[in-house]
Amino acid sequence: MKNATLLKTGIVGSAIAALCCFTPLLVTLFGAVGLATWVGHLDSILVPALFLFLALTIYAFLRKDKDDCCETDQKGDA
Repeated sequence: MKNATLLKTGIVGSAIAALCCFTPLLVTLFGAVGLATWVGHLDSILVPALFLFLALTIYAFLRKDKDDCCETDQKGDA
């Protein structure tokens, strides 16, 4: 997967998971659809998803910096 795609996926996933963790958005949506009994299990899914997407964002950012560094070194050697 390309670095830009990894970074975009990590940022968007982190934003969505954070939005659902820290606001009653998902609780309201589940209540409107009739799935309010699942609200108690949301934290067991959303918090690990948030950490996963944050780790993906950090990994992609570090990988992007490393690739940018290597590209400038290769251009300088040529």
